[in-house]
Amino acid sequence: MVHRYLVKGRVQGVGFRWFVHSHAARIGLRGWVRNTEDGHVEAVAAGTPEQIEELVLMLHKGSRGSRVDVVEVHELPESEAAELHTFKIEGAW
Repeated sequence: MVHRYLVKGRVQGVGFRWFVHSHAARIGLRGWVRNTEDGHVEAVAAGTPEQIEELVLMLHKGSRGSRVDVVEVHELPESEAAELHTFKIEGAW
């Protein structure tokens, strides 16, 4: 399964990307997470249905100090998974 997520709420400046990265890497997902220019967090993840379900629960929970208002989920074609490797944070320095 491959999904794209757009998380809206207070999710920038509160360690949300690191929170997502930590959990996604721990459960073995492939993909990435990054901030968007309009104040949201975007992620793409590939894994088993069980891994994806666990990620969705974590996205709704959020990091300490965050507030998740909406998690938009979009299914992507399986071919997108071929380009995904170890879960990473994009745009982090």
